[in-house]
Amino acid sequence: MTVNDLRFERDDIAVINDACLTLNDGEILQIEGPNGSGKTTLLRILTTALQPSGGEILYQGQILSECRFDYLSNILFLGHQSALKLTLTAEENLSWITSELPGSISVLNALERVGLRGYSDIPCHSLSAGQQRRVALARLLLSNAKIWFLDEPFAALDGQGVKFVEQCMERHVNGGGAVMLTTHQPIGMESVRRYSLVDSSDGEALDA
Repeated sequence: MTVNDLRFERDDIAVINDACLTLNDGEILQIEGPNGSGKTTLLRILTTALQPSGGEILYQGQILSECRFDYLSNILFLGHQSALKLTLTAEENLSWITSELPGSISVLNALERVGLRGYSDIPCHSLSAGQQRRVALARLLLSNAKIWFLDEPFAALDGQGVKFVEQCMERHVNGGGAVMLTTHQPIGMESVRRYSLVDSSDGEALDA
């Protein structure tokens, strides 16, 4: 993926100004910047939830509008909120989001791997914030998307949960996938490339 001179304005105020970056297969790119610098906005633009005010986005060398279906079929977005239907159970939420059949072994295995064995039939409104976050993160085990956009993926997680997310990211990029994320927490992984929205300069690989 390549982003050229991306701009976004809200109420005639520049939120993102001439951002230029690349995301390559097999790499993790961390978007940096203080609160209000446009990190979440950038991810929402790249997932087509928002339209940019200017610039271009290329996917596999094509302008996004020319390959929109292929692109949207190959991305996964996890926001800093869990985005669950609280009246549904953990299992029902994952089945609905991933199009897996209810009661499928893959869904149950995913819940077990995020530490929610025995919670599959409990409505999500009865789960803690951390448990709800784990339900959402179980999508990382079920998705075939090539590009992951993760907005504050470590929010409401304990140390074990953080390690799980890092392991998922590492396995994904080792398999040729790519990850773009925002986080205020240090990442315990090597060769994470960083891009600052403050100076809009393409980052270099740095040890976490």
